[in-house]
Amino acid sequence: MANTYFSPATFRFLRSLEKNNNREWFHAHKDQYETHVREPFLALIGDLQAPLNKISKHYRADTRKNGGSLFRIFRDTRFSNNKLPYKSWQGARFFHERRHEIPAPSFYVQIQPGDCFAGGGMWHPEPEALKHIRGFLADNPEAWKKATRSKAFRDHFEFWGESLSRPPRGFDPAHELIDDIKRKDFACGEGFDEKFACSAELLPWLVDTYKRVAPMIDYLCAAQELEF
Repeated sequence: MANTYFSPATFRFLRSLEKNNNREWFHAHKDQYETHVREPFLALIGDLQAPLNKISKHYRADTRKNGGSLFRIFRDTRFSNNKLPYKSWQGARFFHERRHEIPAPSFYVQIQPGDCFAGGGMWHPEPEALKHIRGFLADNPEAWKKATRSKAFRDHFEFWGESLSRPPRGFDPAHELIDDIKRKDFACGEGFDEKFACSAELLPWLVDTYKRVAPMIDYLCAAQELEF
């Protein structure tokens, strides 16, 4: 029997947290966070371990409460003008085993009222990693087109993020992939609604989503000289 993970209570908690984003309220309702958000998300992460390993043996679905695939609910406010202490969403990324050595793309899923989505890629890659991707695109256009212009990709994913207004220095403005070379982010995904998030369809859909985005993840790994 297929598993369900999230429930309407998950989204009620996240909506309430957005309205009551302070430490006193969160501490008073922390048991609801554990029951309706963190524990079901960790269960989902655990159930993704085996199918993710079939997609790539180099990627991990890590169920640790701290330092694993699940993002912290606490916001890092040190360098932000937004001093609200908590995120109004919960997300998880499934990362490459060498992520601490080399910048690597990830698979991703986010649960948020009105904005649930899953996909993968590299969001705001560091300058050196971005340089590698752009150079790899310039030299290997056919593999990128195969990864991102198939019907399976185009029917499901849209790219997110920013792009340069002009081609980066050193790249041919007439290159067939110049619009991709101008990207600052190489991340894509597909949205789903709250009802779907609470259904037994979520896990198999996530597996299919990661299979569809895997060729792009593979390409980005190659750009960083990582195995996939």
